[in-house]
Formats: sequence, C-alpha cells, structure tokens
Amino acid sequence: MSAGTAALPRRSELPVERRWDIESVYPDDAAWEAEYAAVAGRLGELEQFRGRLGESAATLLAGLQRRDEILAAVAKLGVYASLRRSEDATNATYAALADRATGLRARAGAAASFYQPEILALDPATLDAYLAESPDLAVYRHYFAQLGRLRGHVRSAEVEETLAAASDVTGTPGTIRGALENADLALGRITDEEGREVELGQGNLGRFLRSPDRAVRRAAWERSADAYLGLRHTFAAALGGGVKRDVFYARARRYDSSLEAALAPNAIPTAVFHNLLDTVWRNFPTWHRYFAVRRRILGLDRLHGWDLTAPLSTAEPRIPFERGVEMIAESLAPLGEEYVGIVRRGIADRWVDGWANIGKGGGAFSAGTRGTHPFISMSYQDDLPSVSTLAHELGHSLHSYYTWQAQPFVYSRYGMFVAEAASNMHQALLGAHLLERHDDPAFVTAIVEERMGNHLRYLFTMPILARFELDCHERIERGEALSAAGMTRLLADLYRQGYGDEVAIDEERMGITWARFPHLFANFYVFQYATGIAGAAALARRVREEGEPAARRYVEFLKTGDAAFPIDALRAAGVDLRDPAPVQAAFDILAGYVDRLEETTKYEGRRTN
Repeated sequence: MSAGTAALPRRSELPVERRWDIESVYPDDAAWEAEYAAVAGRLGELEQFRGRLGESAATLLAGLQRRDEILAAVAKLGVYASLRRSEDATNATYAALADRATGLRARAGAAASFYQPEILALDPATLDAYLAESPDLAVYRHYFAQLGRLRGHVRSAEVEETLAAASDVTGTPGTIRGALENADLALGRITDEEGREVELGQGNLGRFLRSPDRAVRRAAWERSADAYLGLRHTFAAALGGGVKRDVFYARARRYDSSLEAALAPNAIPTAVFHNLLDTVWRNFPTWHRYFAVRRRILGLDRLHGWDLTAPLSTAEPRIPFERGVEMIAESLAPLGEEYVGIVRRGIADRWVDGWANIGKGGGAFSAGTRGTHPFISMSYQDDLPSVSTLAHELGHSLHSYYTWQAQPFVYSRYGMFVAEAASNMHQALLGAHLLERHDDPAFVTAIVEERMGNHLRYLFTMPILARFELDCHERIERGEALSAAGMTRLLADLYRQGYGDEVAIDEERMGITWARFPHLFANFYVFQYATGIAGAAALARRVREEGEPAARRYVEFLKTGDAAFPIDALRAAGVDLRDPAPVQAAFDILAGYVDRLEETTKYEGRRTN
C-alpha cells in the first residue's frame, strides 16, 4: 500500500480490505447505540455498594467485580467511538459519538468514585484479613497496593466524585486541539517533484518531508509549520488549558508538583525523569557528530530543518506493505513461533488501518481494550520508515494482546512507562536483523538512517519536549501565564542547545513544534519514549544474545500488564531504569550507528536539488 502523491481519498472510497475491521467491536452504529443505552442504565447498580464496601470480603469482591464489569463495557463503547472519530475527524456524526462516549466515561468514573476512598478507609489489617478469607479477592492484591500509594492523595468520596465528573470538562483542551489539527487545520498546497500541485494533509505530509527534492522538502516543511503558526494562539490556549488541568489535579490531590503527581502512582521516582534529561544533554555531542555526517553526505554548508528528514541513500528501497510485514516477521523470529504467528494473524484479521484518507490523522497509534483485539492506525508509504512505524505499533499491539489474554480488567491497562519499551523493542530487533543481513551500501545507509530517525524522535526530540513540558508546568505552578510567543521562544532555545552549531535555527517554525504533539496533553508522557527506547535496546540485546530464556522473560513482561509497578516489571525482564546506565548504553548504540553511517558513506558527498 502507499498513499502516493494524488489527492487524498475520502474514507468511503477506500476498499474494505484496506480498513480495520471495526465491525468486530460492534457490527454497526445501531448496535453501539443499543449497548450505550444499556450500559448507561447500569451505572446506578454501583450505588448499592456505596458505604458498604468494608462490610465483608464478599461485599468488597462483589462491588469490585460489578464495577470492573461496567467499566469494561464503558471502555469498549469508547474504543468504537474514538476509532470511528480517528477515521475521519471531519465526520460530525462520529465526533458526536466520541463526545458521548467521553461523557459516559466521566459519568461512570463519578459513579465509581467512592471506591477508592472507602477502600483506603479500611484498616490495613482488615484488608489483609479479607484477602486471606477470599481467594477470589486475592487478584486485587496489587490493586490494593497501588491504592496504598495514593493514601494521603485520595480525597473524600464527595470530592472524588466531583473530580471524576470534572474529567469530561478537563479533557476538553485535548479534544479541541485534536479537532483543530485534524479537521480545521489546512496545511497548504505545494508543487511536487513532477510539477503537480498537491494538497498537504496529515496523511501525506511525511512523504513530502522525506522527498529527495530539497525544494519539495522545504516547501512542505515551511507550509506545514506556517499553518500551525497561523493558529498558534488557539493551539497555545488549548495546551495552556491542558497544563492547567494537570496542575489543578496535582493540587487537588495534594502533590508537591505536577511531575510528582504524574509519576508517583506508578512508583516511578522523579529522579528517573531528571537522570534521563541529564544523560541526554551530556550526549548532545553524539547528535552534533551525526548532524555533521548528514551535512557532508548531503553536500550542504549548513543543515536546515527540512534537511533533517532528507533521504541519505541515493537508492532508498521501495517496500510494499506485504514485504514490510515479512521483514517484521523475520526480525521477530527470536521471540518464537507463537509470537510471530500472532503478528501474522493480526495482519490477516485486519488489525491495521494503513491507508491515508481525508480527515485521518497523520500519526500512528495502537488502540483497543480487553474484549477487542488491538487496532493500528497509520499511513503506510512503501518505505523503510513505514515498516519501522508498523513494527512499532505492532509492538504496542502484541503488548496489549498478551496483557488482555493474561490479566483481568483491573490490570488490563499498562502504564506508559512500559508501553514504549515494547514498541521500541520491535524496532530494535528489526534494525539489528536488517543490518545483519544486508551489506549493500545504499540499503545499509537507508537502514541506519531509519534507526537514526527513530532515535532522533525518541532520544532527541522527546527529551527536549520533556524539558519544555516541565518548564510549562513549573510556570503555571508559580502563577505565571503561558503564551504562544513564550512557548515558541522557549522551545527554540532548547533546540539551539540540541542542534549546536550544526543546524540553522528558524525560531518560529522550529519553536512551534510544541503545537504538533498531542502527546503533551498526556501528563509527562513524552520522556517515557526515551526511557522506553533505552529499555528496548537492552531487552533486544538480551533476546538476540540469550535466545529462548530471554524471549520467555520478555513475553512474561508483556503478560504482566498493570499487575506490577512498571519499574519492577522491566527489572524482572532484565532492565533497571532507576539507573541511568541503560540510557547511556542506548547512546553508545547510537554512536555506533553514527560510526556505521560514517564508514558506509565515507567517500559520499552529493548535492541535493
């Protein structure tokens, strides 16, 4: 499959085989509506447990099981609605459906809000006695441990109900930002390599940013950046609202900072965050060396923003979707036949929505819930970066698949900290596999370039955004205001540190990058891409060196879901991210890629158009 250079099709024009099988969740909208009415009518069932959860082990178990049953049904309704909206953000019907699903989730959260304070009000000795009395209640042991970390931060039942109900409102800034980018933002038109005028969209922008024609790349880079700049005040208002939401909840729950509020529930020390940024900043010289090699290969005196995505290989391989799947499957062989078989079955069963259309977002994600199979959204472009993106999302999907098979609903949503380790694990295995089997300089250059591009996102851009995010939260915590100009200037300054003297800084167009990342609406998520890629590098090395024992540990890690704290789950698989050593080891691998690129292209220097 490929999106090509032609005008993007409407969703209805795509053949069914090139769309995910969302009908496996609900056969049609009418079925969703019927289930919505039924589930909304069940929210009152939770009220019978209010004030009674501490009565006995049997009552506590019944209350938890009823809550999880209802919340699982709410989650399934949300998956269908959100996936429908992601197919085409211009479709008002599905925008409304998603909004109703969000509202139902907020009402369900409010209806169940008394659970945490009532359970935390129980004497720990009483809770231990209940666990000993009821074998079926023992499944909630880690859940009770998670709640224990919230002791002192969970408020009264009345306040918790208010906070839960407010989630429908506090989620609005992110919803506005998504609608703005995917439905209302016009990225502009450019002239492609063949002289045709084409309209830029989220689904085809990446293809033009990677064009070998420098004029095309520059036009795509500048037009798209200018589009975000044109709406910078609205994007800034949305992000400012998201940051204020985080600060509000941190204060409502009596945390010292938004960072602590984001990490403490999952037992992630704030030192992990700061150690990561310190390690990244110490290793900026490795990036400066890479930028210098890239500049030499491209034959340029100075790199600009549009040159960072220029293809370095003079013969970039064309990889159709089916061949890309085979490459991924071959690279995952060290994880065993069962694992690879699940990947192949997922492709055959249409887990992947891989074709661009009007209104579809340009990013990629894996979604779903226990009771559905995973779903992947992306825009495959017949190139190596697309293969890597597919591998990444399949990593998330296999993580979800194994978790949903092994864990009850209460542990079916694993934390962000472990999520990015699983996705980057696939990419690490893919890169190592391809480099091992190819010696053609052009193809090796393309492989290393893809690896560097992935690391540029996760070990360069994401840490820079993490420092930006920290600064924004600290400003609001100090009572200061956020503005489009201030955030743009801040991010441009951080890029100056990262790029050094190797890349020309276009302050406004580089600085507006904050508007392009919906990740910033997930409280302190972006730094976990960097810890994830570091953890993945270590896991992949062990699997390739040790074979079956390490593969078995890795699959057990995937099955853990949220049944262990993220740091502990990764440590059981063989990686301790409380120590900055794995992050430094990832940079050592990165330096090796730069060495390989430098050696492979030693005598290459060329002009770009």
